[in-house]
Amino acid sequence: MSYFSIARSSLVKDIRLEWRSKDAINAMLFFALLVVVIFSFAFDPTAEESRTIAGGLVWVAVLFAAIVALNQTWSRELRNQVLDAYRVSPATGTPLFLAKAVGNFIFVSAIEALMTPLFVVFYKLRALGPVGELLPTAVLGTWALVVNGTFFAAISLRTRSREVMLPLLLFPLSIPALLAMVNATTAILTGEESARFWVALLLAYDVVFTTACLLMFDIVLEAE
Repeated sequence: MSYFSIARSSLVKDIRLEWRSKDAINAMLFFALLVVVIFSFAFDPTAEESRTIAGGLVWVAVLFAAIVALNQTWSRELRNQVLDAYRVSPATGTPLFLAKAVGNFIFVSAIEALMTPLFVVFYKLRALGPVGELLPTAVLGTWALVVNGTFFAAISLRTRSREVMLPLLLFPLSIPALLAMVNATTAILTGEESARFWVALLLAYDVVFTTACLLMFDIVLEAE
């Protein structure tokens, strides 16, 4: 099978399994709803205050909700020694990693699409800057989280406390991306002109870490 055939078949399998079980989606949605509602009642911000704090609240909710999906990324592959069978096959590990990362991106993006109207309603949000720039910020920011999260989930797969190990590995390296995501979102909502700088920083972050993860994943797969 070709590189993209392996990636496509792995991605389709993951989407079908999630569609049937809905384990990750339901858990992420429940957690995200809790964050939206609790923060709304805790702060009760005005419209002006909401534009200032919404960027941080949105991406904190996305980050912690994404951890739920990322922790389940490779657990299915342990059943019936699927990952061991893949390791001894002639295929490289990068198409499998790419499929997992894209699958996580789809799941997290679906949660973001459901959360966005709730944030708008609960926090009375109205962007003063170009709303169109929110889309590249969301796409690049989400990919920054899932590409590193998928990689570190593979590293922590067989550790005794992988639910704890994954955040410990992911959060420190995600700080530059989180700063860029929060600042870009806040700049767009408040009408500042610095959003493009943060979006460009996010793009550079994604290119560097996607390349690094793809290059090193075969080593992780063989050592895992």
